[in-house]
Amino acid sequence: MHPNTMLKNLIFDLGDVIIPIDMGAPIRNFAELAGLPVEEVTALWKQHNLWLQYETGLVDDDGFRQGVRQLMQQHDLPTNEAWTDEIIDTAWNTILLDLPVERVDRILELKASGRYRLFLLSNTNAIHIRQVNQMLMALDRPALPNLFERVFLSHEIRMAKPAPDIYDYVLRETGIAAAETAFFDDNAANIAAAAVLGIQAVHVVPPKTILEYTAHL
Repeated sequence: MHPNTMLKNLIFDLGDVIIPIDMGAPIRNFAELAGLPVEEVTALWKQHNLWLQYETGLVDDDGFRQGVRQLMQQHDLPTNEAWTDEIIDTAWNTILLDLPVERVDRILELKASGRYRLFLLSNTNAIHIRQVNQMLMALDRPALPNLFERVFLSHEIRMAKPAPDIYDYVLRETGIAAAETAFFDDNAANIAAAAVLGIQAVHVVPPKTILEYTAHL
């Protein structure tokens, strides 16, 4: 994006903006563990909407894990009792791919410049966030709360993009102005919703990354 003298705030999405993700990986792994076709498990997840419930805080970690077990128990699987928390968490975290350290370093550069206030806004959940923070620590980089001034996570604030309420909430909580704010997200619906509010919405589309989209800031 081009330099903008009005720009004072940068809001970043997490998945496929900072860390690459594979949205289908957890379902594929749960299907493999259950010995079921991926299509069948995908249909079950859509029917019960467990993913959205977890990411909007309607169920906690234990409720999510138990929900996974219950979805599989519909098939009377003898292996279900062996689905420990660790097994479920490991399969769930396969959504997270390798974290490109250069993207994290770019955020650190922008933070160090002192020109912008930096925020994170993500549709996510506690299990994934713990894993991302562990990945950051393994790279000798700060955890998310130390990378950004404020971190807004859907499961904590019980709202999810692209609902307009979540953008209003972030603007209100931080006291920032939409016209002075850029928002980087890979999802077109999320971008469109932010743009309606007057936020400078930047659609992050591969092969470009935030390195290119923030090069002139």
